[in-house]
Amino acid sequence: MSGLVIALLGAESTGKTTLAGELVAALSARGHDAVMVPEVLRQFCDEQGRTPFAHEQAAIAAQQAHHMAEAAARHALVVADTSPVMTAVYSDLLFADDGLYASAVAQHAREVAFTLLTGLDLPWVADGLQRDGPHVREPVDTRLRAVLADAGVPHAVVYGQGPARLAHALQCIEHLLDAPARAARQSGATRWRWFCENCDDGECEQHWLGGGRR
Repeated sequence: MSGLVIALLGAESTGKTTLAGELVAALSARGHDAVMVPEVLRQFCDEQGRTPFAHEQAAIAAQQAHHMAEAAARHALVVADTSPVMTAVYSDLLFADDGLYASAVAQHAREVAFTLLTGLDLPWVADGLQRDGPHVREPVDTRLRAVLADAGVPHAVVYGQGPARLAHALQCIEHLLDAPARAARQSGATRWRWFCENCDDGECEQHWLGGGRR
């Protein structure tokens, strides 16, 4: 068995953990065999009472990948609260170490079916050891977008407050799950693409940013 893996990436305080839990609950209620893979970094900080040092980043990334693969071997649908790509980005920005990108991106591209990138429209909230401050969010978001784009990793940016954020993420996932049936209905369909319900531009974020809907 090899389950479908959906990874949540995003800067700190953008609701990844909350959204991951809500997604699994909602998908399970719809009859899917869904499970959440927690963030290894969060577990590390809770257990050690500190953030990791530079030389500990690789082990955290490897453990995150291991938990994702283990869950995919047991469940049909896996929602991962981050992937090793997140660790690689923080290693780069915090420790000026770009050595984790190659393996992290390769693992992500190989094992993750789709990526949800959580947008910056939520207010920053302090959360103990893991969070450095609101000034860190934009550089992390920018770097994540660049990494995903350079690797050609399919992804959608999720916006919205409260239930709207969950509904937006579910819309993306259901569209992904419907891809095989959609391909059978539409000859020549080759690549999954998120759609905007307000226009025909699949890359449009203007309905969620600026003067758009939230």
